[in-house]
Amino acid sequence: MNGLIEFIKTLGAARIAAMGAVAAILVGVFAFIILRVTAPQMTTLYSDLTLEDSAAIVSQLESQGVQFELARQGASILVPNEQVARLRMQLASEGLPTGGSIGYEIFDRSDTLGATSFVQNINHLRAMEGELSRTIGSLDRIRSARVHLVIPERQLFQRDRRPPSASIVLNVRGSLGPGEIRAVQHLVATAVDGLEPDHVSVVDESGRLLASGAGTDDEGVVSANLQERTVAVESRLRNQIEEILNSVVGPGRARVRVNADVDYNRLTETTETFDPDGQVVRSTQTKEEATSSLSRNGQVTVGNQLPNADAQGGEGGDRDTTALTEEVVNYEISRSTRTEVVEAGQVKRLSVAVLVDGTYEPNADGDMVYTPRSQEALDRIAVLVRSAVGFDEGRGDVVEVVNLQFALPPQDDLLADSGGLFEFTKDDIIRFAELGVLFLISLLLLLFVVRPLLRRIVTPDEKQPQELMIGPDGTLVMETEVAKEEEAEDPFVIEWLEQARQEGALQASSIAKVGEIIKEHPSDAVTIVRGWLDEQAA
Repeated sequence: MNGLIEFIKTLGAARIAAMGAVAAILVGVFAFIILRVTAPQMTTLYSDLTLEDSAAIVSQLESQGVQFELARQGASILVPNEQVARLRMQLASEGLPTGGSIGYEIFDRSDTLGATSFVQNINHLRAMEGELSRTIGSLDRIRSARVHLVIPERQLFQRDRRPPSASIVLNVRGSLGPGEIRAVQHLVATAVDGLEPDHVSVVDESGRLLASGAGTDDEGVVSANLQERTVAVESRLRNQIEEILNSVVGPGRARVRVNADVDYNRLTETTETFDPDGQVVRSTQTKEEATSSLSRNGQVTVGNQLPNADAQGGEGGDRDTTALTEEVVNYEISRSTRTEVVEAGQVKRLSVAVLVDGTYEPNADGDMVYTPRSQEALDRIAVLVRSAVGFDEGRGDVVEVVNLQFALPPQDDLLADSGGLFEFTKDDIIRFAELGVLFLISLLLLLFVVRPLLRRIVTPDEKQPQELMIGPDGTLVMETEVAKEEEAEDPFVIEWLEQARQEGALQASSIAKVGEIIKEHPSDAVTIVRGWLDEQAA
């Protein structure tokens, strides 16, 4: 202990303070690095949450003792990466997040035993609105949705019933097309009994009317439907062509445009044909008549006017007899009726334009050189395109295949063979960058802070050969006093300045010793000086 105490005394207060500062800095730096490196990597659990969902999820995480972070003013919650899947399943079992609305979990409460039918109907309506809002909000281009349903109650002895209706407010990313708007309408209409898609109105967050829900399609809607069907036909044909060309010329090395002239007129044609050669007897009707009359030449008497007066024969006269036969035959003529309905959407004419890039091959210097494709290759591509679109020369279809050089070379093709051995995600790259910055800060701290302090501590004090030094006023003073004053002024002295000061103190001490010797032995000093003068004179 005495040796340790003496060693500490020899170090001095400045060195002990420097050692303490170095130790504190090293402990702090390495503690920060260790905590930062060993800290779990945080990943987004949920984003774009409402305040209600954020509060419910935070309450669940705190009850489970899970470390979490809040971002974007509580709209996003971050948790350790290895616990994301487990926490999502646990929160899903609790019905979280709800999307800011209440669904069918409203009926999971135990206080519904004494609820009236009115309250149950209201809860059922709220549950339907909440579930529809969640379903619509799960679509890709829709951030959130709010649904309002109006379902009239059926009254007793009511003959006419008002149809239900719905209103939807959407918070979208960008803009929605007509097809997506109608998809939302049909989604809500099929989920509510008796609701028609035409009675669903849709409004975006800026107040722009996307669907009126008036119940009838106006001319603008009909025109949009026809235009959408035309675009669908063109897109289907373009995809078929690009799928074939990507296998021939490479991905992204061909551009295809299709213009389709579609006939949306619906035609119904009925044809009735009679065949006169196909006669069939349907019915026959025969009629026979026979008449007989007798004319007398004598006078008219009462006797010959009596009935049956001439039954046994009488006087002679002329007898007239007539026979009539009539036959009616009805024939059935064969008849065929043909009704042909031509639905709308028939393609009247197709125009296909195909732009194909050439080939790129390295030259002797390793540079990629463009080479146009041969006419034979273009003709083969044209044959493939005609087969893909169902080319019909009779209706005037046109297919043009042109070879031109693209503005940008195929960079992806050039780098296809240079695949890396390791594949890193965005999170891994951010993590490596963070560790690199920490390492750089640690290295700079060691070089410019810790290293000078260690050199100051390790460098020993050089003992002065003499105890006396020349003070600032020209008198001889103790070396320790001057050192204390200098240390008080500047504890960190430049090395070259200390060395010069030590050399000056050594010379002053030598001069002082010589002066003392001369005072003690003046005669000897005089003899020595005279000897020096004689040697110089000789």
